[in-house]
Amino acid sequence: MSKPKLYYFNGRGKMESIRWLLAAAGVEFDEVFLETREQYEQLLKDGALLFEQVPMVEVDGMKLVQTNAILNYFAAKHNLNGNDIHERALIDMYSEGAKDLMTLVMRHPFLPAAEKDSNLAQMENKAKNRYFPAFEKSINQQTGYMVGNQLTIADLQVLEAILMLEEKFPLILSEFPLLQKFKEKISNIPRIKKFLQPGSPRKPPPDDHYVQIAREVLRF
Repeated sequence: MSKPKLYYFNGRGKMESIRWLLAAAGVEFDEVFLETREQYEQLLKDGALLFEQVPMVEVDGMKLVQTNAILNYFAAKHNLNGNDIHERALIDMYSEGAKDLMTLVMRHPFLPAAEKDSNLAQMENKAKNRYFPAFEKSINQQTGYMVGNQLTIADLQVLEAILMLEEKFPLILSEFPLLQKFKEKISNIPRIKKFLQPGSPRKPPPDDHYVQIAREVLRF
């Protein structure tokens, strides 16, 4: 079986959650980093981008786009989407909440300088007063997972969101003891612990170079 091949920028963005999931599943993957407009236009010319968007992942004879479609495919394939339809609904609900929160963080580097302070305040406020309280009360205290008795994509997405927020607000979990325990538990699962170490495919926070490349390739 060939490795999945990931097409995106050399940075986090919407591809990072896919990297997290593959790492948790123990799946090795290759990456093609988009660095020029010409690379992107060649993918369009080849018909590889159904909706003219990245992320795109080549896997199992398919060229998959749309982040949720990619995540759902890999979650189903690697048993990270729960044991039944009830668990799947909860997983989707928590995952979508985490994505909403991560979107606030991902858009921050692309905002005009005049809007960044207000976006930071909104980010912190929503995390502390909307999303983290919801996650705190939703954790299954018997198992320590968000849903059921095994790791799911919901755990990965919530942990990813927590770590992204902690990079900007190091003490943001101080009022959430269950999320602190959750973070410790999920972070120490061997495959995830490895992914969090230097030298893994995990990408650093976006810098000005990443923003410049994304703008140049996508022309926005």
